[in-house]
Amino acid sequence: MAGEKSGKDIIKQMQDIAVKIYKTILQKENPSVNIPLRSLNNVKYDEKEGYFELIGKEKERTLTASTAKTFAQTLRMMAMSKELIKNDDIATKREAYYISKNWGDAKFLEQPESDNVMDDIEAMLMTNREQIGFVPEEKGGAVAGQLVVIDKDENGKELKIDCTKFGSGAYSVPVSVEHLKFETKASFILAIETAGMFQRLVKHNYWKKANCILVSMGGVPTRACRRFIRRLADDKKLPVYVFTDGDPYGFFSIYRTLKVGSGNAAHINEYFCVPQAKFIGITPQDIIDYKLPTHPLKEVDKKKIKDVIKNDPFCIHSKEWQKALKQLADMGKRAEQQALAQHGLNFVISNYLPDKLKNHKTWLP
Repeated sequence: MAGEKSGKDIIKQMQDIAVKIYKTILQKENPSVNIPLRSLNNVKYDEKEGYFELIGKEKERTLTASTAKTFAQTLRMMAMSKELIKNDDIATKREAYYISKNWGDAKFLEQPESDNVMDDIEAMLMTNREQIGFVPEEKGGAVAGQLVVIDKDENGKELKIDCTKFGSGAYSVPVSVEHLKFETKASFILAIETAGMFQRLVKHNYWKKANCILVSMGGVPTRACRRFIRRLADDKKLPVYVFTDGDPYGFFSIYRTLKVGSGNAAHINEYFCVPQAKFIGITPQDIIDYKLPTHPLKEVDKKKIKDVIKNDPFCIHSKEWQKALKQLADMGKRAEQQALAQHGLNFVISNYLPDKLKNHKTWLP
């Protein structure tokens, strides 16, 4: 796994790249680095593998007058990463951006620039950003229900965290989850798009009634959240069900990213996705069957549907998703999870989720 590279291995990779650049300069030639393209047109989807894989397209970043700044930024960020690894330290993505303010003409003007270079280095080294010392600002997700997470305290001693003991709160997934172990007798994992729906299910102890583990994704799930669900599901052989809004964003930004990964992180999708996930959220047919209140599709929704059907390898592979998206487009409507409240605040607990879990024909792959 990309995440299992040692710090020593990663530093060796960086040094090899630096030596190659140095030798090229000595030969009075323009040095370059090759970086995998991070986009949907550089991935393929194979159902047997279960995730987006790179197909080999690369961009070459060559040192020229017009690219001198980006080339320098790439090397400076690699040097920063090397120091972080050597010192067993970390920097948030925001901190990395501010550190660049000491780089003179090579400093980043905006954080998206530094994020992009960081992602390029990650892809070039075929590892994940946590391994090169950079951590995200965002939380990894929230967890409640039939699960004991086994972590370690500051002295390396085993620490058991019972996810049934947080009252109206929840366990927060840490940035790195590789060291965690699990104890559970749950029947499945339910990953939920919105914090509001997660809170409702926690408030009414749905996890106890359904014997499950609830995970709040809070929108598009972070890498830590995806890796946590994947490790837990693999370790305990648990099915994973995903409950999102009935709209293109819920379908192909949130669910698709959790299940098969993204084009942007194709070099690590194998470990940061959950191929066994099934969709039990709001489908276009649910909007009809449950007579749900709706909102009109926005222009951005219509565009996303067209783009996904035409360009997304997962959708191109799945007739069921193509049919669902076309049905949504024909309806011109979208529905939120919370729309189920029209039938009563706890209709989702008393009727909707039990119905969906019983009837596999209503699921999407």
